Amino acid sequence: MTNTQLTLVQIDNYGPWTVTPEPRREMDLQTLQSRLFADLAQFVGHRGGYAFFTRFDNMVAVTNGLDLDDHRLLQESTGNRYPVTVSLGIGVDPNPAVALERATEGLQGAGSAQDGDRREVLSGTPVTEPSGDDVSIAHFDVNDATEKYTDQLNEFDSFIQIEQGYAALMRYLREEHGGLSFFVGGDNIIAVTPDMAVADYRAAIDHVEETVGVDLKVGVGQGEHAHAAGMAAKHALEECRHHGTAVELGGAAGEVESE
Repeated sequence: MTNTQLTLVQIDNYGPWTVTPEPRREMDLQTLQSRLFADLAQFVGHRGGYAFFTRFDNMVAVTNGLDLDDHRLLQESTGNRYPVTVSLGIGVDPNPAVALERATEGLQGAGSAQDGDRREVLSGTPVTEPSGDDVSIAHFDVNDATEKYTDQLNEFDSFIQIEQGYAALMRYLREEHGGLSFFVGGDNIIAVTPDMAVADYRAAIDHVEETVGVDLKVGVGQGEHAHAAGMAAKHALEECRHHGTAVELGGAAGEVESE
């Protein structure tokens, strides 16, 4: 049974900072955001986690395997290297959406994201007894994206098509199952999901096809942390490509690594 640990990473007082003492150059802000995300991804990635940029001033990480000391180190490292600080909310639940809600409530209870006095809050309690199936990762891929979009349309129209598929999937998984989906570039979407059956994933794919005409396939894996689950999902996605199937549930992460 899944037991997802999510961390909400929120830049402290970011909105006011961007216009104080006067509006800052947009590309300077974009550079700061992208570098901060890259450092976050590297930090949690080295500890078996996944990070997603969402709105950049708010980022979401799957942090199963990271304890409170790891989170404090992330805050310290960020504060030492950037002109901004970050607050971290940790939430745990079998349902990823509920876990994120709990992480969010911890930060909201400590003050507004634009509260000048709120700095480096750390709220929530990490998973204390990990198991081999705590995290479920679903890796979605658009079928024939290069042939249908990249080699046929200009880049912006290709982007629209992919984003429409992402938006339809994101809303469906959130509303129907409490799964959280994130666009990760190209034609790839990674979702953190609760325990779901093949029929559930098939219904999600059918919904996207019927709603926006984007055809998906998905490989699913489980593991003690996001990296292990994600690698199992990648292997399962390769099985989709090999067999021409739409949904493949991979074996446990340990089984995949031993092959």
